[in-house]
Order: sequence, then structure tokens, then C-alpha cells
Amino acid sequence: MEQYVLQTFRPSFTAVWSVTFMQEKELIPQLFKTEYRKIISVLCKLFGLVHIEVAEDIATDTFLLASETWGLKGIPENPTAWLYVVAKNKTKDYLKRTQLFTDKIAVELQNTQENSTEWELDLSEENIQDSQLQMLFAVCNPINSNESQIALALRILCGFGIDEIANALLSSKDTINKRLYRAKAVLRENKIDLSFPSHVNLETRLDNVLSILYLLFNEGYYSSTAKNTFSKELCVEAMRLLYILSENKSTNLPKVNALMGLFCFHSSRFNARFDGVGVQIVYEKQDQTKWDHQLIEKGEFYLNLSSKGAQISKYHLEAGIAFWHTRTKVDQVEKWNGILQLYNRLLQIEYSPIIALNRTYALAMATDKITALKEAIKIDLKGNPLYQALLAELYRGLDNQKERFHLQLAIKLTKNEQEKMLLQEKLKQATV
Repeated sequence: MEQYVLQTFRPSFTAVWSVTFMQEKELIPQLFKTEYRKIISVLCKLFGLVHIEVAEDIATDTFLLASETWGLKGIPENPTAWLYVVAKNKTKDYLKRTQLFTDKIAVELQNTQENSTEWELDLSEENIQDSQLQMLFAVCNPINSNESQIALALRILCGFGIDEIANALLSSKDTINKRLYRAKAVLRENKIDLSFPSHVNLETRLDNVLSILYLLFNEGYYSSTAKNTFSKELCVEAMRLLYILSENKSTNLPKVNALMGLFCFHSSRFNARFDGVGVQIVYEKQDQTKWDHQLIEKGEFYLNLSSKGAQISKYHLEAGIAFWHTRTKVDQVEKWNGILQLYNRLLQIEYSPIIALNRTYALAMATDKITALKEAIKIDLKGNPLYQALLAELYRGLDNQKERFHLQLAIKLTKNEQEKMLLQEKLKQATV
């Protein structure tokens, strides 16, 4: 039996996994997800990012030993503490038997620890938090492509295996391995370290980190795979990494809280978005009793925090839109007018055809389909299945032939099997 409780609903958003009872084979993968990145981050802070593979090897060997030992002797009383002790010992052994210790690490340790080579790998909560934050900025360095940053984040910061990353990003294991290898090489060649960004560079670097976490969350929330449980994991990991930013005074900024609010609002409806066989359920037909109202409250908490700043980011506006979608006991005209106004402001801040597409639906709900159709045909997204699906929706009740035509186009264009099933059901109803 497996029972984990992620305490995400207290004001501090403290993410604490509580283990009541489970088998060793179930516990280790979960601990790998939560502790692997901590160990690697602290080790890279010690070794330098140039030796990230060494850190990965030590962390991986630590969990391999846990798998071997716990299977024979049982789970220790404090599994996390056991892992930390082993990681410390393996690090000491590695440093003592390699030239790295003689040439670099030993010298630095002697300078910082009173000329003594008797030292402890600092796995204190404070150092773990600092190291993870620094690693987050290093991994999300724009010197690598967005795809590489996401792959690195999934591997280093989320503890995902190559198979899992390949599935999440709809790619092959070989491609992911090559992408990770090149990304690490770029970090080494450009001598990227784990130092915290300077005050001058912090804003730009933080914007990039938030962008990567936003993309990572969307990989899960709008996943084109059918693995609903795994999609949730991506969303949880994005939220967990964002929480690290919210815990640091330098990065706990309004836009960080706005993004957390957005994540909470979206996640609150996760369980209502699919039926028992994985077919997507449109917003209007979702079972609202399946919405997580604690997460909605948490989203409101973070949205309120985000209002303390003077600037409004795209995350503020998207969180506002998501907030309106959680409102059920309000006047529908007021609701959709509110959403439409937020989309209008969002387009002013950052125009994109997809945002314009979403605004068109809000326009139809706030006014009428004919008005929305005039706006929709101006958007250049003819090869996008979402665009064709929207046109079909706007033609529904106005022109059944055009509705079917655009549904057929959307089915042909989509690569998402869940969306395809939903569109086929709509086509069946439009044909009747």
C-alpha cells in the first residue's frame, strides 16, 4: 500500500511527502524524485558544474546501494537520512581516490574549512535550498535551447529517467541522450557555474527560468500523450521547482506568485478534464465536484500575493483568466466579459496567434458567434487543429456543413489521440 501526502494547501505551500507504509520498490522511486536533485545540486556546488557527470554518478550509486541494501535488510527508520549519509561517504571516497581531490577540491576545502581535509558534505536544509535554486538557474540558462533546458530540468531537477523524458517530450531515447550530452557540454564549454545571478542580471535570468517552468507545466497539462498520471507528474514538478523560487527573498516576486496561482488554478481542474477511458472533457461539461477547491483557494492566495507589485506580467493576466474559469456561481455575461478584457490586455503585452485564438472563443461567449467568426478568420493558423476545432465550434448552429468540414480538418491535423476521439464524437453528433 502506498500513501503520500503532499501538503500543498497551507499558506507556506510546504511540500512535505509523508510516508506511512510502502514496499521498498515503491519508496525508492519516490525518494529518487524528491532527493536525487538535492544531492546533485549540493555536489555540483562542491565540484562545480563542469563535473556534473560525477555528481550524477554519485547520486545514482547512492540509490543503487539503497535498492540493494533495503531489499535485504529492510527500509531504515529514516530513509532520507540514510541516503544523505551514503552520499556523503561516497563523495569522500571519490575525492580521496581521484586526482580531482588532490588538484582542486582538497585545496579549496583547506582554504574554507580551517586547513582540514576532514569535512562534511553540507546537506543541511539551507544549503540544499540554496543549491537547488542555483542549479535551477544553471539548468535554465538560455545559452541552451528551450528543448535542452526542459530535458535537463526533467533529468537533473526532477529525477526523471531517459525513458520518461522521451515519453514526455515525444522523442526517442537516443535523441534525449544526445540532447542532454550536448546541453551539458555547452554548460562546460561556456564555464557556466552555480553562482546566483547578479542583481543586474537577475530579472532577465528569472524571466527565462519562469518561461521554462511554464513550458514544462504545459508539457504536462496539454500533454499529447495518453498517460494522464505521468502528465500530472510534470505539472507537480513544475510547481515544485517554482516553489523553490517563491521561498527565496530575491526571487519571491509578484510574477513568480502569479505563475504559481496560474498553476494552481489549472491543476485544480485536472481530475475533471478526462473521463475513465482518457477522453478529454470540454470545460462546459466537466464535473465540477471533481475540481480541487483547496487548490483553487491556494491559487487565490498566490494571485492576491502577486497583486503587491507595480508591474503586471502575462502570468498575472493568464492567472486572472484561469481564476474566472473556476467561478461557477457568477453571472455568465460578467464572467466572459471579464475573461475577454483580460485577453485584450494579454494580447497587448505579448501577441501570439494562440492567444488571439483563445480570445476569439471568449468573444463568442461574451457577444455572439458571428462577431467571433469575423475575428477568427483574420488569424493565420490554418494548419493548427485547435484553430479548425474553434471554427467548427463557431459554425455549430449556423452552418452545419462548414462545422463538419472544419471538424474533419481538425481530426486530420491533430496528433493527440485524446483530442482526436473528442473531435470524432463531435463530428458524429454534427452528422446526426
